[in-house]
Amino acid sequence: MAVTLKDVATAAGVSRSTASRALSGSGLISEETRAAVENAARGLGYRPNRTASALRSRQSHLIGLVMNNLINASFHTIADVVQRRASAEGYQVLLCITDADPAKERSVLRMLSEHNVDGVVVIGTGRNSDLVDELMAAGTGAVNVIRGTEGGRAPSVLASDREGAHAATRRLLELGHTRIGFVGGLPSANSGRERFAGYEQALREHGLDVDPSLVERGPFTPAFGAEGTRALLERRPDVTALFAANHEAVFGVLPTLVSRGIRLPRDLSLICYEDISWLRSWQPPVTVVDNGADELGRLCFDLLLRQMRESPAPGRGPGRVYRVGAELVERSSCAPPRTSPLPEPPAPAAGPDGAPGADG
Repeated sequence: MAVTLKDVATAAGVSRSTASRALSGSGLISEETRAAVENAARGLGYRPNRTASALRSRQSHLIGLVMNNLINASFHTIADVVQRRASAEGYQVLLCITDADPAKERSVLRMLSEHNVDGVVVIGTGRNSDLVDELMAAGTGAVNVIRGTEGGRAPSVLASDREGAHAATRRLLELGHTRIGFVGGLPSANSGRERFAGYEQALREHGLDVDPSLVERGPFTPAFGAEGTRALLERRPDVTALFAANHEAVFGVLPTLVSRGIRLPRDLSLICYEDISWLRSWQPPVTVVDNGADELGRLCFDLLLRQMRESPAPGRGPGRVYRVGAELVERSSCAPPRTSPLPEPPAPAAGPDGAPGADG
C-alpha cells in the first residue's frame, strides 16, 4: 500500500498538519522537527501526491511553456529566462512543443489546464486565444510572447518588429541599394506582418514601391528559407541586397547563398532578423536586428508572476501589449551595391559518361 502523509506524521511523532508544513518548507517549523519528518519520509519511501495537493491548495507550482519550435534562437533565450526565474520562485516548467500546429497547441493547452498549472507562457500560433481566456478565467496566469493574438485577453510581450525591419531596410537603402529582396514570415503572424510593414515603410520613404518579384513570404522553417532564396535569386538575379526577416528561414538562407558561390558583402549584402552566435561567427559576421529576447523573457515572467500572485480577473477587452525595442547591430555583411552580375549557380555534377548526374 502507498505510504501516506499520516504514516509519516505517526513515524515522526507529530501531527499531520505539522508533517505537511515541514515537507513544504514552512519557516514555522523548527529545524529539529523538520529533520525528524524528512527522515521519517525517507525511511518510509513517502512520495507526496502533488495532484491532490494542488487540488486542495489550488496551486500546482507548475508553469506551462508552450512554444512553436526549438529552432528559433529567441525561443531558446526566453525558455532559459523563464526556467531560471521559475526555479528561483519555486516553480517547475513543463515545456510543450507544438510545431506551430493550432490543433496541437489546442491539445497542449487543454492538457495544461487539466494539470492545474499556475501559469502559461505562450509563444504560439495566435489561433487559440479562447482557450487561453478560459485558463485566465479559471485563475491561471497567462502571457503571450513574440507572437500575439487577435482579441485575446492575455497580455502580450512583443518585439518592436516594424521598427527593427524599418531600420534594417533603411540601412541598406543608405548604402545605395534599391533592389532589396525580402524573405519573411506569413502575414498570419504579427511578426510577419509587422516586419514586412517596416520594410515597405522604409522603401516608400525613399520613393520606392514594393516590388512583388523581390518578396518571398512563407512558413517559419529552414526549408522555406532555402526554397525562397533560390526562387528569388533565379527570378531576380539583379538583386543586390537581402533582408532575411524570418529567423528560422535564416538556417536555409545562408547555406543556399554558400552553395551558389555568393560572397558577402561583395556579391550580396545581407541583414538577418534576431541574433545568434552562429551569425556572429559567420565569415563575414552578419549584420542583424537584435530583438532583445532576454528582455522579452524577463518582462513576460514579471507579468506572469504578478498574475499568479494576485490572481486578477481578466479584463473584458483585448489584453495589453508591451513592446521591447529592437536594435540594428552592424557587422561586416553589408556594403554598397556590386557593379558586376551575381555568380552563376554551379553546374550539376557530371555522371561517369559526361552526362548530367541524377540531380541534373
